[in-house]
Amino acid sequence: MKLRILLLTAFAILPLIGGEKEEEVKNLIEKAYIHGAFNEQNTEDMVAGFHSEFAIFSAKGEKLARYPIDKWIEGINKSKSEPKYDPKKASITHKISEVNVTGGAASAKIEIFRDGKQIYTDYLSLLHFDSGWKIVAKVYHSHK
Repeated sequence: MKLRILLLTAFAILPLIGGEKEEEVKNLIEKAYIHGAFNEQNTEDMVAGFHSEFAIFSAKGEKLARYPIDKWIEGINKSKSEPKYDPKKASITHKISEVNVTGGAASAKIEIFRDGKQIYTDYLSLLHFDSGWKIVAKVYHSHK
């Protein structure tokens, strides 16, 4: 009887723990990725939420192209310093359509829209470190 109660309690609590991890991952994506890289272009939030070895990976013929986080941040800072910079033009909408968490690993599918038109489908990989969740890689499809 005690084993049965213990098992029922465990099965009741496990989804709550998984849900907390999913919320942590979603919050990190919102802050570091959506607002950090796009809407607010807050590179400090990007540095906090992305692993220092993060890269965007894409296929170039049969080669794998790698765009590291430091180059991405450098590009954002450069565009923000240009006289024509308009933060309203950087504004996008998004939908986090999937988040999967297994222990200390997670993946997320994010749909990115500009002016109501989908421009990207992004797939983020995340890992949980001693300091918390970090985005470690991105692959994407451009709808342009």
